[in-house]
Amino acid sequence: MAPQKRTKRPGLLSTGRPPIAKSKDAALSAKATRTLIRSHHRLLKTKAQALKAGDEARVSSIEAQIQANGGLESYQIASKLGQSMDRGGDSSKVLIDWIQPELKQFNKGMPKLRVLEVGALSTKNACSMNAALDVTRIDLNSQEPGILKQDFMERPLPSSDDEKFNMISLSLVLNYVPDAAGRGEMLKRCVQFLTTKSAFEFVPRLFLVLPIACVDNSRYLNEKRLGEIMNSLGFHLTQSKRTSKLVFHLWEHTGEYSPRAFKKEELRSGKTRNNFAVIINKK
Repeated sequence: MAPQKRTKRPGLLSTGRPPIAKSKDAALSAKATRTLIRSHHRLLKTKAQALKAGDEARVSSIEAQIQANGGLESYQIASKLGQSMDRGGDSSKVLIDWIQPELKQFNKGMPKLRVLEVGALSTKNACSMNAALDVTRIDLNSQEPGILKQDFMERPLPSSDDEKFNMISLSLVLNYVPDAAGRGEMLKRCVQFLTTKSAFEFVPRLFLVLPIACVDNSRYLNEKRLGEIMNSLGFHLTQSKRTSKLVFHLWEHTGEYSPRAFKKEELRSGKTRNNFAVIINKK
């Protein structure tokens, strides 16, 4: 098979996303949903390694496997099902629960809190349905009106505070970035999109959701190291929650920004560990 033409630049979220394919039946079982999502992530990691090695033939082969699994649209169907009410999904419900005491201060006529939801899959989640929030939704492959087709790493930087956001949601997004340095750049970029102003005394925040294995079973990342990374970017952890599969964090930004370098170094040993990591470069 001849290699497919690739036009995406390295470092963008799109370099790690599977190609779009024709829609599959959305009636997947919970087990099939998990299997499809795991398969996509596994193939994406292998593809990132092949890209780094410059192995075009391997990249083409992996893309063919991703396409055979249904491509990006099939992955997003599985993700939507995983977030459906009957499967205990919609991570934004956790976010709303955490900030509800402050949202109660909101009255009609007051400026809404501006929220940037990266990797949005629905316009009807808890975050989008809250009257106090003005949500901007972006995703690499918009699945419905109201979600802008956009790569966060290509989104133009704000030219003024009015173009920034009071809150950014990265729910199961950071783990989708195919390389450790790219994850660090995404976290640094979030700071540039957070406002320095407060709306009814609301401190700018980042809502971060990761698979629990990323912090509990990684060779290169644990809760302590993640905290050190976030603190260096000016974030302070205010809320956290764990389930059997996910870890939820809410980080307030202090307004300070003094990133220090964090390299990929082994924090845990063991053959069963995964290689999830976040690298921060000072420049």
